[in-house]
Amino acid sequence: MKGLKKRRRIQIIVLTFVSLGLAVGLVGWSMKDGINYFRSPTQVMTDPPRPGEVFRLGGLVEKGTLMRGQGAEIAFSVTDGANTVPARYTGVLPDLFGEGEGMVGTGSMEGATFVATEILAKHDETYMPKEVIDALKKQGVYEAPQS
Repeated sequence: MKGLKKRRRIQIIVLTFVSLGLAVGLVGWSMKDGINYFRSPTQVMTDPPRPGEVFRLGGLVEKGTLMRGQGAEIAFSVTDGANTVPARYTGVLPDLFGEGEGMVGTGSMEGATFVATEILAKHDETYMPKEVIDALKKQGVYEAPQS
Protein backbone atom coordinates (compact mmCIF):
# COMPACT_ATOMS: atom_id res chain seq x y z
CA MET A 1 0.00 0.00 0.00
CA LYS A 2 2.83 2.41 0.86
CA GLY A 3 4.58 1.62 -2.43
CA LEU A 4 1.41 2.41 -4.41
CA LYS A 5 0.98 5.82 -2.75
CA LYS A 6 4.64 6.66 -3.33
CA ARG A 7 4.49 5.61 -6.98
CA ARG A 8 1.25 7.58 -7.53
CA ARG A 9 2.83 10.71 -5.94
CA ILE A 10 5.90 10.39 -8.22
CA GLN A 11 3.63 9.99 -11.27
CA ILE A 12 1.71 13.15 -10.36
CA ILE A 13 4.95 15.13 -9.86
CA VAL A 14 6.38 13.93 -13.20
CA LEU A 15 3.09 14.68 -14.99
CA THR A 16 3.05 18.18 -13.45
CA PHE A 17 6.60 18.93 -14.68
CA VAL A 18 5.86 17.58 -18.17
CA SER A 19 2.67 19.69 -18.34
CA LEU A 20 4.53 22.78 -17.13
CA GLY A 21 7.29 22.25 -19.70
CA LEU A 22 4.73 21.78 -22.46
CA ALA A 23 2.87 24.95 -21.43
CA VAL A 24 6.07 27.03 -21.41
CA GLY A 25 7.04 25.61 -24.80
CA LEU A 26 3.65 26.46 -26.32
CA VAL A 27 3.74 30.02 -24.96
CA GLY A 28 7.24 30.55 -26.36
CA TRP A 29 6.29 29.08 -29.74
CA SER A 30 3.18 31.24 -30.01
CA MET A 31 5.09 34.42 -29.16
CA LYS A 32 7.90 33.95 -31.68
CA ASP A 33 6.06 35.87 -34.39
CA GLY A 34 4.66 38.50 -32.03
CA ILE A 35 7.98 39.91 -30.88
CA ASN A 36 9.38 42.76 -32.98
CA TYR A 37 13.04 43.42 -32.27
CA PHE A 38 14.35 47.00 -32.47
CA ARG A 39 17.30 47.66 -34.77
CA SER A 40 19.22 50.77 -35.70
CA PRO A 41 20.38 51.33 -39.31
CA THR A 42 23.91 50.25 -38.31
CA GLN A 43 22.60 46.98 -36.90
CA VAL A 44 20.59 46.39 -40.10
CA MET A 45 23.70 46.96 -42.24
CA THR A 46 26.10 44.87 -40.14
CA ASP A 47 23.70 42.02 -39.33
CA PRO A 48 20.93 41.94 -41.97
CA PRO A 49 17.59 40.48 -40.86
CA ARG A 50 16.25 37.23 -42.30
CA PRO A 51 14.03 37.61 -45.38
CA GLY A 52 10.48 38.37 -44.24
CA GLU A 53 11.51 39.02 -40.61
CA VAL A 54 9.36 41.74 -39.05
CA PHE A 55 11.31 44.16 -36.86
CA ARG A 56 11.32 47.79 -35.71
CA LEU A 57 13.72 50.23 -37.34
CA GLY A 58 14.47 53.47 -35.56
CA GLY A 59 16.59 56.52 -36.16
CA LEU A 60 16.34 59.98 -37.67
CA VAL A 61 14.66 60.74 -40.98
CA GLU A 62 17.62 61.89 -43.06
CA LYS A 63 17.29 65.47 -44.28
CA GLY A 64 16.60 65.85 -47.99
CA THR A 65 15.31 62.29 -48.47
CA LEU A 66 11.58 62.62 -47.79
CA MET A 67 9.75 62.16 -51.12
CA ARG A 68 6.05 61.76 -51.65
CA GLY A 69 5.12 59.37 -54.44
CA GLN A 70 1.89 58.37 -56.13
CA GLY A 71 -1.08 58.38 -53.76
CA ALA A 72 -0.09 57.70 -50.17
CA GLU A 73 3.39 56.26 -50.87
CA ILE A 74 6.30 57.96 -49.13
CA ALA A 75 10.02 57.23 -49.55
CA PHE A 76 12.70 58.40 -47.11
CA SER A 77 15.93 57.28 -45.50
CA VAL A 78 16.52 56.44 -41.84
CA THR A 79 19.92 57.21 -40.36
CA ASP A 80 21.69 56.86 -37.04
CA GLY A 81 24.57 59.08 -38.12
CA ALA A 82 26.83 56.21 -39.17
CA ASN A 83 24.63 54.28 -41.63
CA THR A 84 21.51 54.95 -43.65
CA VAL A 85 18.70 52.59 -44.68
CA PRO A 86 16.25 53.56 -47.46
CA ALA A 87 12.64 53.14 -46.39
CA ARG A 88 9.20 53.12 -47.96
CA TYR A 89 5.76 53.51 -46.40
CA THR A 90 2.26 53.57 -47.83
CA GLY A 91 -0.33 55.28 -45.68
CA VAL A 92 -0.96 58.38 -43.63
CA LEU A 93 2.06 59.61 -41.69
CA PRO A 94 1.84 60.93 -38.14
CA ASP A 95 1.61 64.73 -37.91
CA LEU A 96 5.03 65.10 -36.30
CA PHE A 97 6.86 62.97 -38.89
CA GLY A 98 9.44 65.00 -40.77
CA GLU A 99 13.03 65.34 -41.89
CA GLY A 100 15.54 65.41 -39.06
CA GLU A 101 12.97 63.97 -36.65
CA GLY A 102 13.14 60.66 -34.80
CA MET A 103 10.98 57.80 -36.01
CA VAL A 104 10.32 54.15 -35.32
CA GLY A 105 8.75 51.99 -38.01
CA THR A 106 7.59 48.38 -37.98
CA GLY A 107 8.13 46.37 -41.14
CA SER A 108 10.56 44.15 -43.03
CA MET A 109 13.33 44.38 -45.58
CA GLU A 110 12.59 43.96 -49.29
CA GLY A 111 16.01 43.84 -50.89
CA ALA A 112 17.93 46.79 -49.47
CA THR A 113 14.79 48.81 -48.64
CA PHE A 114 12.89 48.78 -45.36
CA VAL A 115 9.16 48.55 -46.13
CA ALA A 116 7.20 49.88 -43.17
CA THR A 117 3.72 48.68 -42.35
CA GLU A 118 3.41 51.08 -39.43
CA ILE A 119 5.13 54.33 -38.48
CA LEU A 120 4.94 55.09 -34.78
CA ALA A 121 4.04 58.63 -33.86
CA LYS A 122 5.98 60.75 -31.43
CA HIS A 123 4.19 62.25 -28.46
CA ASP A 124 5.45 65.78 -29.08
CA GLU A 125 8.25 67.53 -30.94
CA THR A 126 10.84 66.76 -28.23
CA TYR A 127 9.95 63.11 -27.60
CA MET A 128 12.14 60.36 -29.00
CA PRO A 129 11.86 56.64 -28.12
CA LYS A 130 14.52 55.34 -25.72
CA GLU A 131 15.79 52.81 -28.28
CA VAL A 132 16.40 55.58 -30.84
CA ILE A 133 18.20 57.76 -28.26
CA ASP A 134 20.40 54.81 -27.22
CA ALA A 135 21.28 54.02 -30.86
CA LEU A 136 22.10 57.68 -31.61
CA LYS A 137 24.21 57.99 -28.41
CA LYS A 138 26.11 54.83 -29.42
CA GLN A 139 26.97 56.50 -32.74
CA GLY A 140 27.86 59.77 -30.98
CA VAL A 141 25.31 61.90 -32.86
CA TYR A 142 22.61 62.41 -30.23
CA GLU A 143 21.78 66.01 -29.37
CA ALA A 144 19.53 66.56 -26.37
CA PRO A 145 16.56 68.85 -27.10
CA GLN A 146 16.82 72.41 -25.77
CA SER A 147 14.09 73.25 -23.29
